[in-house]
Amino acid sequence: MKKKRLSLIGVILVITAILLVYPLDSYISSPGGTYNLDPLVEVEGGDENDIGTFSLMTISVAKATPVSYVLSKFSDKKKLLPPEKVRREGENDKEYNIRQKKLMTSSQFNAITVAFEKVGLPVDIQFDGVFVMMVLEGGASEGILELGDRIRAVDGVKLKESGQFFTLIGDKKLGDEVDLTLERDGKTLDFTVELKELPDSDGRAGLGVRFEEDRTLVTEPEVDFKTSNIGGPSAGLMFTLEIMNKLLDEDLTKGYKIAGTGEMLEDGTVGRIGGADFKVIAASRQDVEIFFAPADDLPDEVRAANPGIVTNYEEAVEMAEKIGTKMKIVPVKSVDDALDYLAALKEK
Repeated sequence: MKKKRLSLIGVILVITAILLVYPLDSYISSPGGTYNLDPLVEVEGGDENDIGTFSLMTISVAKATPVSYVLSKFSDKKKLLPPEKVRREGENDKEYNIRQKKLMTSSQFNAITVAFEKVGLPVDIQFDGVFVMMVLEGGASEGILELGDRIRAVDGVKLKESGQFFTLIGDKKLGDEVDLTLERDGKTLDFTVELKELPDSDGRAGLGVRFEEDRTLVTEPEVDFKTSNIGGPSAGLMFTLEIMNKLLDEDLTKGYKIAGTGEMLEDGTVGRIGGADFKVIAASRQDVEIFFAPADDLPDEVRAANPGIVTNYEEAVEMAEKIGTKMKIVPVKSVDDALDYLAALKEK
């Protein structure tokens, strides 16, 4: 009897473990954290006497398990996401993390350029090759290049100008060989790739990669980010405001605890992001008083094609009402909207 009882307990433990940890082909998102940007954004010689705070928000995304899958059906603070909403097809953990880090660095790049423009300071943009964002299946570079590679030279020509990479590759024909010098995991590597027809093209030759120009900024004063454990583009707006707050003598926060979300685009527009509702929950938990949410434009045809879709602002307001927070939800289409709101705000 004792052996049977132990066996039964063992089976129960195994089943419980499976229910708790067995990964399903979907993801669960939930409210993440609130991060004060003061220690995360360093501006050399910047103003450090501000009373209020700007904070970025995160959401947590993890592989669904049988237990978390079921719980998500009964909770407003958990959301089930299909895999295509989180990762690209065939994307592994390393590639996903690289892409998220690139999105973060791009948002930081735009935050610096927009912030410096707003306060009237110049920036020096330098081009240094291209960043491989995707290697297309069936393309010439499949099995040779990887997401995250930084191509620094083509046929011995260093890439130092915007559009240079496209020009050097665009003159090639099917079957031509291209010598590439790139950086990968801190090492310099050389590869030769024979050009093939681009997938889903009209016979054009190419490397079969999607890329972004790799740009660096030189600024005076220097700006440094301490965000190695955070990915994605959604902190762009708050980065911009924090940088400006340290470049200016005045306290843009007026003494309030302010958070928000939204990608910072090159022209100062605040772009749509995911998880605005859960970021409201995370901000409310930390007694944030003002929350900036993207008031993204959704044309009638988009709403018609996606029944139930709402703007980030509408999503944030709905959640704020649901949880009964006193936090003020402020719609913003651009960084200027946020700055105008702060300018009109009374000192706390």
